[in-house]
Amino acid sequence: MVTLIQLLLSSNKEVHSGRRVFQACVYLASAFQAISCGIHYLASVFMAVTPNFVCRVPGNVSSVLFHNSSSSRIEDAWTLWTSAKSYIVVQLENGDIWELNQCSRSRREDSLNFTYEYDGNKSDFSCSDGFIYDQTKWKSTIVTEWDLVCHREWLAKLTQPTFMLGVLLGAVIFGDVADRMGRRHVMWLTSTGQFLFGIAVAFTFDYYSFVIVRFLLAMVSSGYLVVVFVYVTEYVGIKARTWAAMHVHAFFAVGIMVVAVMGFLVRTWWVYQIFLSITTLPFVLCCWMLPETPFWLISERKYEEAQKIVNVIARWNKVSTPCKISELCSVQQDELVNDRTCANDISTTKKHNILDLFCNWHIARRTITIWLIWFTGSLGYYVFSLSSVNLGGNEYLNLFLIGAVELPSYVVACIGMDKLGRRNTLIPFLISSAVICALIMLIPQDFSILIILANMAGKFAIGVAFGLIYLYTAELYPTVVRSLAVGSGSMMCRVGSLVAPFCVYLTSVWIFMPQLLVGIMAFLSGMLTFMLPETLGKPLTNTWADAAELGTNKDSCSGKSPSRLSGAASEKIEMLGQETHVYEHL
Repeated sequence: MVTLIQLLLSSNKEVHSGRRVFQACVYLASAFQAISCGIHYLASVFMAVTPNFVCRVPGNVSSVLFHNSSSSRIEDAWTLWTSAKSYIVVQLENGDIWELNQCSRSRREDSLNFTYEYDGNKSDFSCSDGFIYDQTKWKSTIVTEWDLVCHREWLAKLTQPTFMLGVLLGAVIFGDVADRMGRRHVMWLTSTGQFLFGIAVAFTFDYYSFVIVRFLLAMVSSGYLVVVFVYVTEYVGIKARTWAAMHVHAFFAVGIMVVAVMGFLVRTWWVYQIFLSITTLPFVLCCWMLPETPFWLISERKYEEAQKIVNVIARWNKVSTPCKISELCSVQQDELVNDRTCANDISTTKKHNILDLFCNWHIARRTITIWLIWFTGSLGYYVFSLSSVNLGGNEYLNLFLIGAVELPSYVVACIGMDKLGRRNTLIPFLISSAVICALIMLIPQDFSILIILANMAGKFAIGVAFGLIYLYTAELYPTVVRSLAVGSGSMMCRVGSLVAPFCVYLTSVWIFMPQLLVGIMAFLSGMLTFMLPETLGKPLTNTWADAAELGTNKDSCSGKSPSRLSGAASEKIEMLGQETHVYEHL
């Protein structure tokens, strides 16, 4: 089955001349909302910041000691604070002397010895009066709002993993709903949901309502990303499809850059959240003008609605003689019958499941390698992004640069896929990301600029690998399991995004633990990729026999090699594969 726009306008020379104004406008308008997805995915980087803190004292402070410095206010000690093991000595107006730590406080028995070092008797108490937070950088975060420190620290660390769990669920739900209700309705729902839930997050009254609303926000954000890939795929021609699909990621990266800028400008978490949500309000107001895809309308036999949209496309593109759907219905029906016949020959009336991806050693090895690449790409992407604020220097600039470096990585990925091939581009960038992780561990902590540049290089390398794995997966498997293969890879991608926040938290065990784990996974993935076949310039495979021949001459999984399809049928199925491989993109 060919794409609808190609089917309807392929006979018109004006379209072939490159005049696709309507498709370009629809693409830019729909892809713009991916900025909002990038915003909400990374918003917690600053919203859940844990500043320096100590226990609050039961009284008014008259004097403060921190090492050799003295003051009358605890706030003056934050500029000298060096580590979580530091403590502050305060004297109250009633004469009591307290040592304030992060998760405990001690009252000295000798109230006359107001010195920093003390070896006398002390009485230990819990932080029952709350905490005092450093407000130098952030006036308020969710951590300071609900005291998510000490024994409640794990709640703060769960905010990003629970969001990613919502991303996983949203991708599954809205991907199916879009096939049933149409792309436009789901885009309306998820776009409006992103704005409303984004605003609602700022007005949550406790931690648990915050997590619930953020979970719903994650679902609609993920749902939009799934649907927008389908939407632009059905409007963009085959030649531009790789670049168009790849650069939806670029809009997502712009969202990360917006988070960095807004984090620098706004230092109160709920105001910060409101401004981030308002950023894409213009799209919410305009998305109602986006049309349904004629491709979906024809699949639902809504020919009159499809014809109206085709006429609009023709007017925008200045096509004088647009095709009539009524004239093409009979032709399309004949093609569908032929496609069904071919599909029956290919599938051999068998329903396929995930076990078919492990039907013999060669295919199983291919599947394991592909899954590992999906997992590593997602893990590395979010580890480099989430840990960028802990690299030293200006954390806002760090995150901005980490987002900006993605933009050229997708250009390189597209050029590399077309010129060098999928495997020959994937291997060097996976291995180079592993090498960069090793270099980061060797750079002294005082060289913050070098560390930041190395992390940018690592994000660039993993971005290239992560970007091209979608198309490469679709090309490695036959038509009968192509969607299943890409979908299963997408699930491994979500597992990687769930694991990434916990991986970042391992810096408390060893500061380079995240880089070590990403480096090991990237190197292992790169080595295994050598065993994958190259697919550049090869047609999409239709049968298990064709797929097996990409890398080995062993027997196919089906046991019996089905007959090859005719040239016309093979071309149609190849177009169908290119049409659908992006559907499971996220």
